[in-house]
Amino acid sequence: MWAIRRSSSSLKKQGFISRSSRISCMMNKVTGRYSEGNSEGISNEISDQYLSFRGFCKTAHGSSKLFLGWQKNFFSLVGTKSSSEIDSNLDDEFSELMGPTVTKGMLDKNVEAELCKDDVDGEDVEMPHDKLELSDSESDARQGESLREKVPMELLKAITAAPVLSLDRVMDEWIEKGNDLTRTEITFIRIYLRRRHMYKRALQLFEWLELKRQLIFTDKDYASHVDLIAKVHGIHKAETYVERVPNSFRSEVVYLSLLANCAYKGYMKKSEEIFNKMRNLGFPLTSSVCSHLFLLYNKKDKKKIVDVLLLMKKENVKPTDIIYQILIDAKGQSNDIAGMEQIIETMKAEGMEPKMYTKSIIAKHYIFGGLVGKAENVLKQMEGEIEENHMVCRHLIALYANLKKVDDVRRIWQLCEPNARIIDCMTAIEAFGKLHKIEEAEAVFDKMSKEGKHLTSKHYYPLLCIYASHKMLAKGKDLVKRMSESGCPIGPLTWDGLIRLYIKAGEVEKADTILQKAAHVTCLKPKFTSYVAVMEEYAKRGDVHDTEKIFYKMRQAGYVCRIHQFQCLIQAYINAKAPCYGIADRMKADNVFPNRVLENMLLQSDPFKKTLLTC
Repeated sequence: MWAIRRSSSSLKKQGFISRSSRISCMMNKVTGRYSEGNSEGISNEISDQYLSFRGFCKTAHGSSKLFLGWQKNFFSLVGTKSSSEIDSNLDDEFSELMGPTVTKGMLDKNVEAELCKDDVDGEDVEMPHDKLELSDSESDARQGESLREKVPMELLKAITAAPVLSLDRVMDEWIEKGNDLTRTEITFIRIYLRRRHMYKRALQLFEWLELKRQLIFTDKDYASHVDLIAKVHGIHKAETYVERVPNSFRSEVVYLSLLANCAYKGYMKKSEEIFNKMRNLGFPLTSSVCSHLFLLYNKKDKKKIVDVLLLMKKENVKPTDIIYQILIDAKGQSNDIAGMEQIIETMKAEGMEPKMYTKSIIAKHYIFGGLVGKAENVLKQMEGEIEENHMVCRHLIALYANLKKVDDVRRIWQLCEPNARIIDCMTAIEAFGKLHKIEEAEAVFDKMSKEGKHLTSKHYYPLLCIYASHKMLAKGKDLVKRMSESGCPIGPLTWDGLIRLYIKAGEVEKADTILQKAAHVTCLKPKFTSYVAVMEEYAKRGDVHDTEKIFYKMRQAGYVCRIHQFQCLIQAYINAKAPCYGIADRMKADNVFPNRVLENMLLQSDPFKKTLLTC
């Protein structure tokens, strides 16, 4: 089983960025892990013992002794026209397009629909991170189906229809009428709300249950409550609640809920702190814990995957299909197709056949690796599952669009169309847009708008992005007006589409104005990508003043500074041929450390660098 390790190649062959010794030293000072020579020791050790990757373990700061004493140190401690000069006629135009914006009063009814990541038309939604969430497991899904007939639909409809702040009144009235509220009903309602990402409503329900003592809480109930608090109010509030949980119920599952949310949000240091606390409390290492760590490190620091693999070997924890799925994706992202295939073979040897979502990941990496034949073979296998699993269609449509196969996209859509759900329509719209079939994308949107129960801005967004990418400004504005006339709240997704629409049309100043107005219209801040899109355009122009302005506005909006923001900023100075004083100190103050690309840009923009004339 552990032979997967032998299939992989080194990080350098996979194209990972190798930092210079100076940068490694900077990183080591931050993480508290100092290099004491090369990492061949750990690499050789793992190659003989563990299901691992040479690419993950050959780092600049590895040590084969790292996990022998995990209790103490298991993880690291870790000149252009500005927007203010735009003609005032844009104000009227913007006001017209904005329509019914999401205000504080509307937040209760509309924010869940605006922020929902998936469809809410009653279907079962599959998201990669959902599989790792405590309360959204496959067993919960099956349990929800078995409980459906035992729950009064009147109560469920009242809960989903009521504004969030009125949920207490709905529940009080239900009890006052003499109705009972059983654990069976509560379980089904919890599953129903969570699977539709109606987290604020579910949290309000749990708070009412705890306040009114309508449910005798178990450790799993407390864990669900922690999960909902983390999703709605953030990790800090969830941690505070954990301290209030009675000691007898503060079990592993409660901390696992907290770890799951930290890992999904990418909070590496906090995730490691929670993991260490779980270990110090004596909780055993489980595949669920490892799954969340793999998910975290696959996004944040792939080199640390080997650390988790080593500990799994030491604790004799067997990989699950979810762990295999994450490892396959990690190998594909690092362009190691041979290593990915070896993992697949080992997975099959362990009696685990790749599921539909895993097959879609495999096909995706084959496509982007240029292995079209292998990708088509996987897609043919997936097509054989259409009758058993309706969700296969949406994956096939997206993958065939990546292969630029118009006929196959049409063929799968024709199979899917009679029973198409809203999320299927959105996938088809994106696919046809990618293939430049605008009329077909519009036809699918018309079908969705006629049959959909209630469209939100996220349902308009794919078509708005298509108009933006094809520089169809007039159609984009008409679509936003159509949203306004239908009573759909205009929020961050719509602003993002409008901003991209104006940028593609070459009117970055108007995009900037929309961004600034949107930041003050509502308590929902514009998307991170909206700021970045405007910032990139200013950087291309060499407009230092406005690039710095957007950089400041992002910080003001609460977005953490990242490498890409500094890349845009430095690029603006380079394009303007202006000196970039103190940028290294600014990066250091924000705990941003340069990769190879950024380091080269720093050298290029250094006002004190030596030239042939100064030497």
